[in-house]
Amino acid sequence: MLKRTIYLLVFLALLSMLSGHLMSRATLVGRIGISLFHKEYSFLKIWWQGALIVFAGLLLILVLHIVLQRTLKKISAAVAFMVSLFLGICGLYFTYSDFRGDLSHRLLGERFHLGAYLFWMGWIFISLVYLLGKKGKPIPKPVQKNSDTRAI
Repeated sequence: MLKRTIYLLVFLALLSMLSGHLMSRATLVGRIGISLFHKEYSFLKIWWQGALIVFAGLLLILVLHIVLQRTLKKISAAVAFMVSLFLGICGLYFTYSDFRGDLSHRLLGERFHLGAYLFWMGWIFISLVYLLGKKGKPIPKPVQKNSDTRAI
């Protein structure tokens, strides 16, 4: 299990670096818009800062999945992972819808959009890994009392 988590962390780090790089490659109009009107998103113009934010978000999701796997029973953990998968898919859909419907977001460019989509793809990937992998604590079997006790 530790080996799987290490591989997953390396994959998420690489995905975060790619996402940060792509989001820093917004179009000129998008970069000007961030500089003038949306200064709170200026960290997205520097690739490693965007990558750190994406990695921190994915790491938070990963830690949550690890805690759920260790504390919940198999069925409860599977339900929690399915809910997480659903939330990731909804986030991807709403991000796509927002990027297509809002003019200021559309002006950021496709590379920026792809970088944002990679965050949601990482979330979905984490959910799938834990949903399809070993799930939660085993359900304890009831202890059966032997009614056939004979005195010797």
